[in-house]
Amino acid sequence: MRTTDKSGIALFINQCFLHGMKNVVCSPGSRNAPLVIAIDEHPKMNAIVIHDERSAAFFAMGMAQQLKEPVGVVCTSGSAMLNYYPAVAEAYYQCIPLVVISADRPEEWVNHGDGQTIVQKNVYANHIRFEATINEFTENEKAQQLQIENIENAFQLGNGEWKGPVHFNVPISEPMYNTVNVASVDVIDTREFAKNFYTFSQAQKDELNTTWNSSKKKLILCGQMDKNPLLLQQLNELATDSSVAILVENTANLKSNKLVHCIDRTLAGISENEIENFQPDLLITIGGAVISKKIKTFLRNSDLKNHWRIGHAFPEMDTYKKGPESFEMNATEFFGELLKLDLQQHSSSFGNQWKQRDFEIQDRLGDYVSKVIHSDFQSIRTVLDFIPDDAILHMGNSSVVRYCQLFEPISSFSYYSNRGTSGIDGCTSTAAGYASQSKKLSVLLTGDISFFYDSNALWNDHLTDNLRIVVINNSGGGIFRIIDGPSSTKQLEKFFEAKHDYKAEKICEAFSIDYSAVSSLEELEKSMQSFYEVSQNERPKLLEIFTPSDENDKVLKEFFNFISKSRKFRALER
Repeated sequence: MRTTDKSGIALFINQCFLHGMKNVVCSPGSRNAPLVIAIDEHPKMNAIVIHDERSAAFFAMGMAQQLKEPVGVVCTSGSAMLNYYPAVAEAYYQCIPLVVISADRPEEWVNHGDGQTIVQKNVYANHIRFEATINEFTENEKAQQLQIENIENAFQLGNGEWKGPVHFNVPISEPMYNTVNVASVDVIDTREFAKNFYTFSQAQKDELNTTWNSSKKKLILCGQMDKNPLLLQQLNELATDSSVAILVENTANLKSNKLVHCIDRTLAGISENEIENFQPDLLITIGGAVISKKIKTFLRNSDLKNHWRIGHAFPEMDTYKKGPESFEMNATEFFGELLKLDLQQHSSSFGNQWKQRDFEIQDRLGDYVSKVIHSDFQSIRTVLDFIPDDAILHMGNSSVVRYCQLFEPISSFSYYSNRGTSGIDGCTSTAAGYASQSKKLSVLLTGDISFFYDSNALWNDHLTDNLRIVVINNSGGGIFRIIDGPSSTKQLEKFFEAKHDYKAEKICEAFSIDYSAVSSLEELEKSMQSFYEVSQNERPKLLEIFTPSDENDKVLKEFFNFISKSRKFRALER
């Protein structure tokens, strides 16, 4: 087989493969030619081309999210690698094994006026698990071994128990396009990393047991994670204790009638004079990011006696400012050990209170919600009702992901959102990357600003016909009308909402995407069935829903006012 004549790069690419990187997204350039040649000529690597580096990195991140394995991105030198940074930061906080490979100029030309040359070392220093410089030539066995050890260290950190992006910077000299014949490379992945199993000492078991049994109000808060049937089983078992409340968001991918799923909705049903009854003394947090700002404020204002933080990633993270005790282990391992202890059923009704309040609000919502006018709220509710079972739902950031938390999750769905940094950049590209590696229907529900910001996601020959994109077009950043502050300023429309009258139609036409649009609830309901039918051109479909920007915030405020009034009616009934 042929490969680049740069021995260090050929060795590097094969080592990446042996550590599980089988897929690479490449962006065109010249300085990265030896990398691209080595990847494309590798007999078992899959390389695709996406021109826009920002979109390419999010696309690769979506692939890694679905495949549960490292995916590479390769770019030329200079500012190209800076366009990867939004996805690098997102992958870092979502713990996704993105492998960033940047071509560079030889070090002697950095800061000496050469084209496409910037200081590339340590660019991602605050948001990666490991960085290494790859030598383009490895002239002897010692140099080869040092290169191999560097690569192994990177993958051990980036794809171990605490996953995240790693960065390989590769200075490359000219000539760059020469190739050589080499013997066949190893194509069997034999690399395995030892796992660290956290075990409790007897003293820790005693302390956990004592803390659990003495806590009258225990709250388990579940953040972003993949579906986990064993974890759900363990949580259901713990929920049989009436002193245990379990709160989850749909991005936690946990569904059970024993759990409280719509956190903001339930919090809205708690009056000021009741708050203390709903505040925990023991908080246990698992999973990644939590969307609800209300629950963060609620817990930060609680008189927590203990906080147990479970997970390998970010053990020092103190979201609720209570100095957590971190257990660097998987949630299933932790709860498996906890359930072996002598846990006593507590007479406290703390968990029952939370679930009862959740049920009471659900009971009153049906008739009210069905009468809501055409709006962001009603459009998102309707879209969620019509998505076929067993789909993957990707939620765009800003207002869309928050609206989705107001409706009960569907157990057959898998929910995803870029909540690592919670930015609007890359939502479409991530969903497209995920869909490219999945046979299931992938639905992206996103806002207009997020969509236009990432419209280059459609400049892509690798989009698949299992992707459906729903754009809620309310003519601007609707989030700024529903959060405190911006709506009270005269700068709202121009600087915060960034009002516009753009449509997605011509963008879809440019990139051969099936396009349709609706502007009423009746039109939306009629369009739903055909929207999920097979695309005629084997490309994704996009549905744009136009909603009244001056009504959306009123509808949402009325929704929460209804919950508040329901609370008062409930008090009168008693």
